Amino acid sequence: MGKFDQFASYPSLCEKVVLVTGGASGIGEAIVEAFAMQRSQVVFLDIQQSIAEAMVRRLVKAGVVEPSFYPCDLRDIPSLQRTVAAIIQTFGRADVLVNNAGNDTRHSIEEVTSESWDELMAVNLKHQFFVTQSVIPGMRRAGGGSIINMSSIGWVIPSTRLPVYVTAKAAIVGMTRTLAHELGADNIRVNCVMPGAILTERQQKLWITEDYKKEILAAQALKRMILPDDVARLVLFLAADDSAAITNQSYVVDGGWV
Repeated sequence: MGKFDQFASYPSLCEKVVLVTGGASGIGEAIVEAFAMQRSQVVFLDIQQSIAEAMVRRLVKAGVVEPSFYPCDLRDIPSLQRTVAAIIQTFGRADVLVNNAGNDTRHSIEEVTSESWDELMAVNLKHQFFVTQSVIPGMRRAGGGSIINMSSIGWVIPSTRLPVYVTAKAAIVGMTRTLAHELGADNIRVNCVMPGAILTERQQKLWITEDYKKEILAAQALKRMILPDDVARLVLFLAADDSAAITNQSYVVDGGWV
């Protein structure tokens, strides 16, 4: 039994074209795998080419629909726009967009320069708008679509020692709300997911010590660590027709921290 077999299946996602940014690792990897298990045609972007290719091989070996990987530096907007245009030309459209890519590298107020501000905004916020802009015409022609933007509870807690990241994640909620109203008449839904402390490989390697884990569990209502798959399953629901009346919303997946 696969790890998603015991959970909901969404017939409306079968053969849908799903575009995921930052899909090679962490939450993005879980999202790509979850859609592949639903027999969606998953296309994902990432800068980590070897990691992405290894993941594709793993999923093919597992017998799911093979995802398509496009290497891309999301900070390079002209290159990003060309890549998305090539994807749409190949697949005809994007029915679902998951704006997942981000980078939560720690930084103090004093360390932030004009250049580092621009870099952190580029990797956490700017690309979400421009990928969305690129898929809108195809979604309009198709009669609708679902856009899911990944934010964070970081701006709600609020987190410290990453002020630019927190600012970007708060902005994503505002962007989600205005885009939902601008695109609703075209039957394009726009929602936001706000994960808490998710036990990804990166988080375990860089930030989640045993002491920090105790702090997390003390803050959460649920006394277990939240996994990437927990986030992916919510994304599936927001992409599927089961949530056809839901837009302009932000959903928290944090074990009850907030």
